[in-house]
Amino acid sequence: MLIRETSDADLNDILLVERAAFNRDAEVNLTRDLLVDSSAKPLLSLLAYVDGQPVGHILFSKATVVGAPNIKASFLAPLAVIPEFQKQGIGSTLINKGLELQNQTGTDLVFVLGHIAYYPKFGFTPASKLGFEPTYPLPAEVADAWMVQALRPGVIGKVSGRVLGSDTMNRQEAWQEE
Repeated sequence: MLIRETSDADLNDILLVERAAFNRDAEVNLTRDLLVDSSAKPLLSLLAYVDGQPVGHILFSKATVVGAPNIKASFLAPLAVIPEFQKQGIGSTLINKGLELQNQTGTDLVFVLGHIAYYPKFGFTPASKLGFEPTYPLPAEVADAWMVQALRPGVIGKVSGRVLGSDTMNRQEAWQEE
């Protein structure tokens, strides 16, 4: 497996992976919009390839903790692996590589709205319980799916607040299931 940062020339491959993984327009549109949203920068976009075929994609975009201007944060959204390559460690490898690169660039916190049984394996914990509120309120049954990981020691407990993202991530439809 090869993982590399994407370029503008990779847009079709990225969207192909997103469509195959989710089989709906919401994630495809979110990804496309984030990639061209200047307020989402800095972005980290990684593609995973197996035998030259794009099979996985992960995207990190800028986030802001209201009232904590010195904290560098990002959203992990979306993570996509095409179905025939799922459960082979591709998603895990993308997450680990992405977190490593986010750490290297000085990111303090990474937020995700994702599967509560999956993301804790990578160090994510429910964010609301730590004082970080999502951009939009979430139903109680999915509140713990709003998670955070601190890449810098000592950040959790010193800052809290509502988390905002780029113009794209701040749209309410980015926070709703289709």
